[in-house]
Amino acid sequence: MVVRVIRLGLLVTILCRAAEIDGNVLIQRRLTKRKIEVPVSSYERGVTVSPGAGPEADALAFERTHVIVYLEGDLPSKLSDATMCQKNKMFMPDLLAVSAGSTVSFPNLDPIFHNVFSLSKAKEFDLGNYPKDKTRLVTFAKPGVIFVNCHLHPNMTAAIVVCPNSFNTRPDSAGRFALSGVPPGSYTIVAWHKTAGFFRHSITVTEGQPAAVQFVIPLLAGQ
Repeated sequence: MVVRVIRLGLLVTILCRAAEIDGNVLIQRRLTKRKIEVPVSSYERGVTVSPGAGPEADALAFERTHVIVYLEGDLPSKLSDATMCQKNKMFMPDLLAVSAGSTVSFPNLDPIFHNVFSLSKAKEFDLGNYPKDKTRLVTFAKPGVIFVNCHLHPNMTAAIVVCPNSFNTRPDSAGRFALSGVPPGSYTIVAWHKTAGFFRHSITVTEGQPAAVQFVIPLLAGQ
């Protein structure tokens, strides 16, 4: 059985089947505000680096791929070390999902200095100024959302969702996603979007007995 609900612009449909969760995210309007391109300051010295392109031309595809879906609960986990580059005055990718205990590397690929930092409660850090071809590492010990910025370039923003276990994923550009190999049991499944926030639902995964769960994710007030 599949249940679908549309409300305030975003529909998430999830089908659970035999210890596997398949889902789909449908977003019907833009959620993320456009970034304003910051002009080059007259005080900026050295090589000029043009900012990269903003959200892809298909705004809805951009929104669908900027949702993190994961399971809470006591589940098997392994480290999922990842990389978030600084290139063309952007973080690439600008959204990561890793399991708790994983390490993220922040290589600088621009011919200018960057200074990566976060003031997030789950992990506060400041990597200092460092030049091209240098890398800094950060280990994220506990779950939470980490908002990442650059002291030197205020338009650079990114997020890292540190999940409690290995059962996490991002939808593709069509909104499809899957969590495979989930042990039968009762869990909380979570969807997170930078604009809409967290949404949770209780779910029971039973081998050979399909179940369905839905997320209704409204826009924040004033969006």
